[in-house]
Parts: sequence; C-alpha cells; structure tokens
Amino acid sequence: MPPSAVRVVLRDGDQERLAALLRAPSAPAGLVQRARIVLLAADGMSNTDIAAQVGAARQTVVTWRQRYVDGGMPALQDVDRPGRPPVHDDVAVVVATLEPPPEHLGVTHWSTRLLGDHLGVSFATVARIWRKWKLQPWRIETFKFSTDPELEAKIRDVVGLYLAPPDKAVVVCVDEKSQVHALDRTAPILPLRPGIPAKQTHDYVRHGTTTLFAALEVATGKVTDRCYDRHRHEEFLAFLKVVAKAYPRVKLHIVCDNYATHKHPAVKAWLAKNPRITMHFTPTSGSWLNLVEIFFGIITRQAIRRGTHRSVTELIEAIERFIDGWNDRCEPFIWTKTPDEIIAKAVRPTTSNSRH
Repeated sequence: MPPSAVRVVLRDGDQERLAALLRAPSAPAGLVQRARIVLLAADGMSNTDIAAQVGAARQTVVTWRQRYVDGGMPALQDVDRPGRPPVHDDVAVVVATLEPPPEHLGVTHWSTRLLGDHLGVSFATVARIWRKWKLQPWRIETFKFSTDPELEAKIRDVVGLYLAPPDKAVVVCVDEKSQVHALDRTAPILPLRPGIPAKQTHDYVRHGTTTLFAALEVATGKVTDRCYDRHRHEEFLAFLKVVAKAYPRVKLHIVCDNYATHKHPAVKAWLAKNPRITMHFTPTSGSWLNLVEIFFGIITRQAIRRGTHRSVTELIEAIERFIDGWNDRCEPFIWTKTPDEIIAKAVRPTTSNSRH
C-alpha cells in the first residue's frame, strides 16, 4: 500500500491526548500541527485536503501519518539530530587563553574577538569554549600578604580578645572613616516603583567632608561616635577621651590599626597616664581584623552612599541619626575564625623546597 493510502487508526487513549495537544497553549507549534494531521487522517480526510487545511506540504502529511502508524504518539516528537561534529580543538583555545597575549597587541588579557582573530576561529567559538572550561580572562582577584614581623602575635592578640575577652573588661574596636563627602544631587531622587528601582543623577555637588570616628563595643555592637573636620592625632586623642568617658572605671581594651596618629607621642603620653586603657594593634595590611570596619561598610551602604546632603552639618546629622537607630537595634558581630585558621591563610607561602 503506498504511503498516501496508509490507513490511520488511533491507538487507545490517543484521541484524548491529541485533542489535548491542540488545546495546550505551551505545546510546540510543530507538535500541534502533527497532532492535527493525525486526527484529520483518522477522520478519513485525504492527504491533499489535510495539507490545505493545516498549511503544510502534502509530503509532510504523508510523512507524519506514516510515522504515527509505525510508532504512535512517541513518533510525533522531535528527535535529536547529530549535526556537524565540532571542528575546533578546545585544547588550542584553552592553552592560548592561559598564555599572555603577544606584546605587539598591547593588551593585558585576551578578549573573545582578539583570540578568535589570533587563532583563526570565530569569537563565538572562543566564547563557547571559555564557558565550557570556566575561563574568564577579563576577571581578576587581588590578594595581599602582610609583611608585619609580628603578624602571628598580633593576630592571636586581637582574635583572642574577640573569642575570649578578659573578665570585667570592655573591648572596643576603634577607627576613623575619613573623607566622608556631603554630596547633593543635582536633581531630586526618583522614588522606587514596582518593577523600577529608585533613580538618582550621576552628577552631584560637593559641600565638604567630615571624618567619622567610631568605637564598636565587641560584646554588644553598640557604637560610640564623633565627627571631626580632620583626622590628626589631636582628633584621635580627643576621641579616645570620649571613649574613655563612655566606659568609666573599667579596664578598656582598644583595637585599632597602625595609622601613625594612633601611635603619636601625645597619644602614648596620655595612655601612660591612663593605665586602665590598653591598645591592641592589628597587623600591617590587616585592618580587616578590626570589627568596626564591618560597621563602616553598613553605614556606607545604608545611610551615606545614597544620601543627599546639602551641607556637612546635614551629613553629620544623618550619621548621628543612623547610629542612634543602630544602637537601639544593634547586635554583636560574632567572630568565628580561630587564630590558627587565619594564620594558615594570612602567612605568605614558602617557595618550593624540592631538590634539583
């Protein structure tokens, strides 16, 4: 029997399945057309009439009614086609990516188009191989090893205060956030709307700067603050006196970084007269050990960066409002890393000791 005369008899349950495909809004258009061809063929309609009704070639109708007769519903699905095998060698692209570009190109790293031109392949091929092997030449991460000769001792000292603070003593982390700008946008901020983020102009007017001094109490997260015009040793010493007054008649351990003003002779002389106060310094290039840096990041994101301040006074008032609210809801930051875990990553690795 020629293909055009193949009689289509629906299998049990296929009438409902094919009809459901015609009603399904998410069904692929090609599959819907095949289902309609089979249903019309089962009704006895000729191939020519079916082709005219579904908008397909007559040979297409012949093909799909034959496939249904041979394989049923599964035969109406699309089948994977092998396609042309890849002709590009992934290894060549990967190896070239890992090597620096030639000097005559004057670039520091490859782009898909530069490497494609260099190897004689399309940039899309390079991009596909980069995705496959998770290569991202445009990205770079930084690292830094401390050169402090007392690195390990300072880490153990500071982290020890966090994990096991002395009895009947207060531990505070002190630092200054300098050059906080009072910025006034040149147009009003457009408010948040459903599906639309708040918008502000990129340009702004500067109205001066202030320096925020903050002392974070490790046990509670409470912050003592002052704003000064500058951040010399005079301002640091004045702030130390504010902190000392905030915690009277108690042993006070202060964690701070190695900024020169923190070790000024005037500061040392005042500390000598106040033996209840002990300074603890983070290692060189290790100010991230100071917990108050976390607070500085929070206040920057939540109160300063998106704020509009027409004067330094407005900026200071905004800072003070945020810190007042912070102290009402604050919780301590919980330090979890032990000194040994930190030292294992913070110490510069030694060179290979292999023998030649």
